[in-house]
Amino acid sequence: MSDFEKKDTSLLYVQVADYVREKIYSKEWGVDERIPSEHELMAMLHLSRGTVQKGIRSLVEEGLLVQQRGRGTFVIQPVMARPSGNKLHSFAESMTEQGVNFITKVVDRRMGKANRVCAQFLEINEGDPYLYLMRVRFVAEEPVMLIESRINLKACPGLESADFEKESLFCAVERTSGQKVGTAEMTYSARAAGKRRGRWLECGERSPVLDLDQLVRLEDGTPVEWGSVWLPANRCVINCTTTR
Repeated sequence: MSDFEKKDTSLLYVQVADYVREKIYSKEWGVDERIPSEHELMAMLHLSRGTVQKGIRSLVEEGLLVQQRGRGTFVIQPVMARPSGNKLHSFAESMTEQGVNFITKVVDRRMGKANRVCAQFLEINEGDPYLYLMRVRFVAEEPVMLIESRINLKACPGLESADFEKESLFCAVERTSGQKVGTAEMTYSARAAGKRRGRWLECGERSPVLDLDQLVRLEDGTPVEWGSVWLPANRCVINCTTTR
């Protein structure tokens, strides 16, 4: 079973939960999508039914999954969403405006081929190339956010060669697309960090984080970035001022 390390001292059901959580967090399994059945997971992971059931039940209690009798287990649609207004700032621009000194480190960068869910959000064809980018922002040498982006390269030719430790994503998008960034659709969810993201944010895998999922569009409505911003609950707050 390649996904589990035998030297891992975690209980097997915890490893099952980590496996499924990572599939959801990495967007391989999309919102409202049915995950593999218990029997399919048993075959995939070479584990007993009781172990798989316990791992899935822990994610139901965590709020990531919902079980529907006779239909299966589904990834939950978060219930809090907020479309942005005309004043759309990247986190880098917001931090700069507040005079916060930060450093950006690119920790993962690779070309991917769009699966069904990614193709649907970026409005490209399945199998089309996109750029996957993972960055960590540090303030006073502490990680304060983890940013995962899937970028529509058709809309931004040449963007894959940008230096994202020196240039913000929005600046690179506007430079290569020839358009301004227009709007973003945002969804906020409370999550547990999980093993992989907890490692980059230097917090425990069960530590609370705020997951901001966003779909960013250019002025003409073309989707350009689909991704997530992960904010540790003990290091970040989001402050918003609105007018009526």
